[in-house]
Amino acid sequence: MLYYLFIWLDEQFDIPGAGVFQYISFRTGMAVILSLFLTTVYGSRLIRILRQKQVGETVRNLGLEGQMQKQGTPTMGGLIILLGILVPTLLFAKLENIYIVLMITTTVWMGIIGFLDDYIKVFKKDKEGLAGRFKIMGQVGLALIIGWTMYFHSSIVIREQVSLPVSGTAKVEVHQRGSESYFTQNLKSTKTNIPFYKNNEFDYSKVLKFLGEGHEKYTLLVFMIFVVVIVTSVSNGANITDGIDGLATGISAIVGMTLAILAYVSGNAIMADYLNIMYIPNSGELVIFAGAFVGACVGFLWYNSYPAQVFMGDTGSLAIGGIIAAFAIMIRKELLIPILCGVFLMENLSVIIQVSYFKYTRKKYGEGRRVFLMSPLHHHYQKRGYHEAKIVTRFWIVGVILAVLTIVTLKLR
Repeated sequence: MLYYLFIWLDEQFDIPGAGVFQYISFRTGMAVILSLFLTTVYGSRLIRILRQKQVGETVRNLGLEGQMQKQGTPTMGGLIILLGILVPTLLFAKLENIYIVLMITTTVWMGIIGFLDDYIKVFKKDKEGLAGRFKIMGQVGLALIIGWTMYFHSSIVIREQVSLPVSGTAKVEVHQRGSESYFTQNLKSTKTNIPFYKNNEFDYSKVLKFLGEGHEKYTLLVFMIFVVVIVTSVSNGANITDGIDGLATGISAIVGMTLAILAYVSGNAIMADYLNIMYIPNSGELVIFAGAFVGACVGFLWYNSYPAQVFMGDTGSLAIGGIIAAFAIMIRKELLIPILCGVFLMENLSVIIQVSYFKYTRKKYGEGRRVFLMSPLHHHYQKRGYHEAKIVTRFWIVGVILAVLTIVTLKLR
């Protein structure tokens, strides 16, 4: 909203400095600052309100050191994160941009699902919260909205180099690289970036190529399946990772900073051309959303670091996971998620391995056996005697390494 106000003031009255709102870098910086301010200053007030309303965490005794001391710690703190994301985005981003519209929709949608889960746990005294099938339905519903919009919306395109002549009435632009000229055109496409591959691109329409002629008609189905799997797995991965103080928050901030970099280079024609990666027109606006997201996570970490004064609950963790997944899909970097969100992946896999092996050994030997002392993986290290703060710090370090590797993959082919 402030973007439109200052652009209008600049056009009508030529106010010095008002034109700075045209720059994504400035608006991103302002989004980060405002997000940090809201989450740190107003976060404390919300925590007091949660305490007064007795919105406390019910902790199940897992036999972990210091665990029961967390009993009654305010939860639903994800509301602080949602505030820190939505307000700066609404103030500094271009609200007609389809990518921003989708990210706001994702934030509100997943925030509502998480809020309902927390509300049932806290106020209805039901430890199970929202039934798992309803969570999955909500995640799949969001994925279908994102996938359908990405596939059909006219503003969601990529710019590709083309050969002349070009059929139809499509607009072709001429560019100069040294002494050579080349031509580009905005196209609807189901291409995405893939790491360690020569051309660094993968087209969902080619997945069913083995079916022969006419396989292209199933492209939408293939794309939708990928989007559903990515949204549900990342959202649940973030939810599982949110088990000890500051872990999910810190990892999410690292992931958010990486996504901001990827969005910037993907939405900047010069940088995309230099790195020889896919240029996505209008996606640069997502950097502002990413700035607000990082600011919200870092600001929330002020209260969520050990010992936590508030937990984000599913209100925050489901929203964070959904945001990361949707953001990566929109900048066509979703196939980098196994690297970038490697910590979430490890946490997810540890639960899958633990449960699967336990069921297998119980069926085969009559008693269930375990691979880990406890799952998710962070609880395994707690059982081994590591302090929460040490586990979190080391997981953050792993997160930073994976983030750097993710950025490096832009040139490793």
